[in-house]
Amino acid sequence: MRGTALAAAIGVAAVLGFQGVAGGSGPASQEAKASGSGKVKAFSAGAKQTSPVEGELTKLALKPDGNGEAALAQQGTDLFGLLGVSWTDPAAQVKGTIEARSRSAETGKWSDWITLDPVQAGMDGKRPGAHGATEPVWVGPSDGAEVRASGGVLPSGLELNLVDPGTPGSARKKDGISAEPAAFAATTADPGPLSTAPQPSVVSRVGWNADESMNNEGPLYLPGAKVKAVFVHHTADAAPYDCSQSAAIVRGIHTYHVKTNGWRDLGYNFLVDKCGTIFEGRQGGVDQPVYGAHTFGWNSESTGIAVLGDYTGAGASAAALESVSQIAAYKLGQYDGDMNATTSLVSGADQKNGFGTPFVTGQSYPFKTVSGHRDGFNTECPGDSLYPQLDSIRTSGPAARLKIATVNGTAAEANGSYKSTGPLTVDWSTSTANGQLAKFDLLVDGVPAASTGASARTATTVLATGTHTVRIQATAANGKVSTSLPVTVVAEAAAPKDSKFVPVTPKRLMDTREGLGVPKAKVGPGGTVTLTVAGANGIPASGVTAVVLNVTATDPTVASYVSVFPSGTTRSSASNLNFTAGQTIPNLVVVPVVDGKVSFYNNDGTVDLLADVTGYFTSSGVGSTHVNTGPKRLMDTREGLGVPKAKVGPGGTVTLTVAGANGIPASGVTAVVLNVTATDPTVASYVSVFPSGTTRSSASNLNFTAGQTIPNLVVVPVVDGKVSFYNNDGTVDLLADVTGYFTSSGVGSTHVNTGPKRLMDTREGLGVPKAKVGPGGTVTLTVAGANGIPASGVTAVVLNVTATDPTVASYVSVFPSGTTRSSASNLNFTAGQTIPNLVIVPVVDGKVSFYNNDGSVDLIADVTGYFAK
Repeated sequence: MRGTALAAAIGVAAVLGFQGVAGGSGPASQEAKASGSGKVKAFSAGAKQTSPVEGELTKLALKPDGNGEAALAQQGTDLFGLLGVSWTDPAAQVKGTIEARSRSAETGKWSDWITLDPVQAGMDGKRPGAHGATEPVWVGPSDGAEVRASGGVLPSGLELNLVDPGTPGSARKKDGISAEPAAFAATTADPGPLSTAPQPSVVSRVGWNADESMNNEGPLYLPGAKVKAVFVHHTADAAPYDCSQSAAIVRGIHTYHVKTNGWRDLGYNFLVDKCGTIFEGRQGGVDQPVYGAHTFGWNSESTGIAVLGDYTGAGASAAALESVSQIAAYKLGQYDGDMNATTSLVSGADQKNGFGTPFVTGQSYPFKTVSGHRDGFNTECPGDSLYPQLDSIRTSGPAARLKIATVNGTAAEANGSYKSTGPLTVDWSTSTANGQLAKFDLLVDGVPAASTGASARTATTVLATGTHTVRIQATAANGKVSTSLPVTVVAEAAAPKDSKFVPVTPKRLMDTREGLGVPKAKVGPGGTVTLTVAGANGIPASGVTAVVLNVTATDPTVASYVSVFPSGTTRSSASNLNFTAGQTIPNLVVVPVVDGKVSFYNNDGTVDLLADVTGYFTSSGVGSTHVNTGPKRLMDTREGLGVPKAKVGPGGTVTLTVAGANGIPASGVTAVVLNVTATDPTVASYVSVFPSGTTRSSASNLNFTAGQTIPNLVVVPVVDGKVSFYNNDGTVDLLADVTGYFTSSGVGSTHVNTGPKRLMDTREGLGVPKAKVGPGGTVTLTVAGANGIPASGVTAVVLNVTATDPTVASYVSVFPSGTTRSSASNLNFTAGQTIPNLVIVPVVDGKVSFYNNDGSVDLIADVTGYFAK
């Protein structure tokens, strides 16, 4: 800005200049000598200390010669770093030229002459004792000065002002100044509004050692309490400076603005150095709409950010631009502003800007929300090179004006409260174009619950019963994150009557080997495939709350696990299948349906996945209710129980009568819940369980190797009162234990989704004591009245139970607490094996017990739902 035709009109945005020191040798400053090195820079920040540092101001009068000239003869001075010239009447016009030069305390060399430009009067309002002044110029550590003024009418009372900003830790302090930072803390209002953009790290006034004894008037805030625009400035005429001196430069500006200009405080709201450090400027709070003195005529609706340096010949550093972007996004995000938009500001003065555009007091004018000083005032600030960089700042922020629009279809307002029965659908809006976005996350209590692509504006999840804070988080293509203001959602469990079971003939819905239901490809490490279940394969398009799937992993390349979870929600830590390389293993899954789809996640390696549907739960009112019975053994081919005493041979089938026996009604039974175990197989094979009287599908329920014992839960439709069991190869003994059945009579219990959520982990002490379950040991988990499960009326819970790190081959039985454990086993494993199985276990006294037969083992239980009357 210096030396231009606009110089007489520049304002506080141009109030700081820099002057490099000349090269050569000469006497070092006292501070440099004390350090033992002439290369150590005075005013550099040392070890962290937060005591205030008083800046010293020295004034030396210029001598007028009566012919329109005045001067201060070349002379030595005490150490200083910043200089400027002042005069008595702030309204007096300077019609000549004022120049100064300084002597480097490090080299002894004199600088070139520096033209000092006047500051616009009234930048901080009309104040008693205010002076006219030039912009201050940072000249670096100096110990000599000279001034000359000539070429026109000069104001009276000309004085050279030298500022020593001091160095933290120095002994020099004014008598009576407390060393405690609290004595100098600025008065702040209540916390300011939340911002959609994160607040960047800002060096507070305590951090840059502000001398708050100069500020005894308290802060001022914008009359409309809203920041509508950001004005970017430079501090003019910058020679290279060390970023360790930045705090001293800020202290120097502070001292000059208050003690020389007579302002209430430092003019800028924020200052940024070339290393990207952001400094808090004017007192009042980083999160507050502080009234600054930075852009004449526009201070009442804006905030000002000054970049330390001169950007007439070269642009600002990437670090500085990034920090300007961060603090601008934060301040505008507090007031629903968009960095890459326009706003309307009311002029506070009759004037022109740097492009000759006139403004009239009291009239409104359009401005870009991120503007340069020259857009509002007759100046070259923020420099010919920084000004075009503002375009990159405008587009470098996070998503703007990010707002939650609706909650479950109801129009939403920030901080509003809404209700849900569990399912949650949130719609949102943003003013940022899709091309500048990467993704969105639905945050529930600060944790991502669902993720979408850049073009999506809706997301769905399921809430556990209770009160939740919900936000939308946007990640821009540049990696920056913004977060909407929150809403509160109170989730209350849906009435149990809303969900009944509808069995279907087992049918394969997904096979990654064939491209059935999903693309034809193995699922890779960390990969997820999503299967549409609602509206296809006889499953209704609406009203489906959960599906019952037999999921099989086959041909895995490494040991891994698979989790099956509702699409549109965040995957929990629950695993549904655990396997080793080359193993084929199935498990039954009852998975909630949120958006009509179900997702399958593979942790490591690659694996093919298959899914066979056996039924679904619906809130439409149709369907069957669940009745507990057992656990009771209905079939054992080793004993001839229920079927002939003989292993099932290759391609062989045995059929078990279930209706009308063992407490199961003769009619109205639509499906039975069986824990089926294969033991002592002679070769690797699989077993399919299917409704008698129907054609067996390709679905398998148990996959095993020679000699392996393995169980799996089966929910199998009942067509003619019987259930059939098919063995593919070799011979195998089969066992079946009933735990319940579904009936169309309406006498049973209905199903409610909850989770998937981890209720028990003996490794962590979750739900039960932190310890492995020993041989013959039992642990008991409270399920009713906790984790969103009602305290009464619960007849059974649906748990995915996992055994891990067993020391020997053993089995685990899960049974209702308060009852006698039967001979049924739910998990069978060998030493070191990790294996899960789904369990639908009756609830008698509100608890469920887990028995381990031998050795010691860790047990995990994840709930997916419960049955209740």
